[in-house]
Amino acid sequence: MDTKLMDAGFSGVFSIREAAWILGAPCSEVHRLIRVGVLPTVRRRSRLVVPAYALARLLPLPGERGLR
Repeated sequence: MDTKLMDAGFSGVFSIREAAWILGAPCSEVHRLIRVGVLPTVRRRSRLVVPAYALARLLPLPGERGLR
């Protein structure tokens, strides 16, 4: 198992703002995806964060455009 990401402080979750940046969408769109149940969240220290695996499901495959 490669621990380089863990050593760099990667916790496997992203803030709403970070998720929006990764998806190339506005924060309001990320909030909408959460509200309708497309994008799951978890609560960490009273903050909602998005797991990395959930973002990976929404990222376009090479050669595709936009959110899946």
